[in-house]
Amino acid sequence: MKRRPLPVAAALAATAALLLTACGSGDDESSDDDKIVGADQGTEKPTKSAEPSGAPAEDKPDGVDVSLPKDMNLVFDWDKPEDKNEAAAMADTANFFRAIYRGVDKRTTKDAALAAYSTGDGLKYAKTQIDVRLEGGWTATGTRRHYQATTRSASNGNSVEVAFCVDSSKFYSKEVKTGKVLKGTPSITDFDYFKIIMVKLPTGDALWQASKVYVETKAAKCQ
Repeated sequence: MKRRPLPVAAALAATAALLLTACGSGDDESSDDDKIVGADQGTEKPTKSAEPSGAPAEDKPDGVDVSLPKDMNLVFDWDKPEDKNEAAAMADTANFFRAIYRGVDKRTTKDAALAAYSTGDGLKYAKTQIDVRLEGGWTATGTRRHYQATTRSASNGNSVEVAFCVDSSKFYSKEVKTGKVLKGTPSITDFDYFKIIMVKLPTGDALWQASKVYVETKAAKCQ
């Protein structure tokens, strides 16, 4: 994705420690250092949307709509782990990102999917990603690929780290008003390495939520 950095004042107002990987038209000056989000691993009970959805069943895991427009393609090119918890956490990591881009498409940070698949600083990260695009007047289009995934469980069985690469070189910002697609020159800034800490919602429903987001930008190992 071609990214435009959020102005410093706005970034500080959002949260001092939060990484912004904002969609934009091309000039990216993000840091090479790892960016760390959050310390809170609390959970929030997801809420269902008040409006009924016409989405097909495969777009409604856990009864929550995570469907996206056809031109917004998130590809998760990874193998399902054998461990049941790790497999569920990985699946809901994908739903976490679907929830973010559903919010971008619907122009809101209040969609039920965000409450279902994120909590604590994971939720702050998601809302900031959406807010950047709302303020810029952008949506997204193209293909964002997630790959080379690994999982690691905590000893208590209630937390799983899901790590993976992201290639946004074919995922672009699009101006909402004009429909203009903003493309820049492909570069290492299109590659990021994520570590998402997923925590199990304590309801027995096998729902996992993103509670922390760690990002290494300009990730050469993902090229």
